[in-house]
Amino acid sequence: MPRRDFAWFGLGVVITSLVACYSTPTHRPAAATSADNPVLARLFADDQGDRHPPAGSTIDWDAVTLRDGARKEQVKAAFAAANVRTANDYYHAAMVLQHSQNANDHLLAHELAVIAAVKGRERALWLAAAAEDRFLMNIKRPQRFGTQFAANPAEGPNAPIRLYNVDTVVTDQLRQEFGVPDLADAKARERLWNVPANS
Repeated sequence: MPRRDFAWFGLGVVITSLVACYSTPTHRPAAATSADNPVLARLFADDQGDRHPPAGSTIDWDAVTLRDGARKEQVKAAFAAANVRTANDYYHAAMVLQHSQNANDHLLAHELAVIAAVKGRERALWLAAAAEDRFLMNIKRPQRFGTQFAANPAEGPNAPIRLYNVDTVVTDQLRQEFGVPDLADAKARERLWNVPANS
């Protein structure tokens, strides 16, 4: 996978209160008969397909960035039209928005992921954490969970991939609650990614 991928893999404030989401008397679970939005499902599949090409293929990140922008606009249109309803809808929309390059989209992705988690979508808490980290990274503040890695463009095309600055307030216990690897694991991945190819 190209190094440039890792700069976007892992951009990213305060976490939307999960307690409030779970306890508010106005919250109602989605009706059992609600069907997933097929447009959002397709956008999610296309988003993931761009990031996991067939073995041996390379990723054209300029082309992916253009497609990401188009997918983002379709997700935002569905959201504005109240066509994001099920746990999968919220998760699919959040994943696409997380790959935007706009901080407000990352914040919305975080919020949508929280709702997906409340509705029971597996991995949605991890996505909520990653979207928050990406938001914070985008506004040049330390991330909290340690999900984001980036290369410094000023160091050239072969710059090392580094774990973006992490705020020490979040503990590994909280990371575990969000399904995020602990900080030592994130640092180990940083070292692994920067091992020379011929070593």
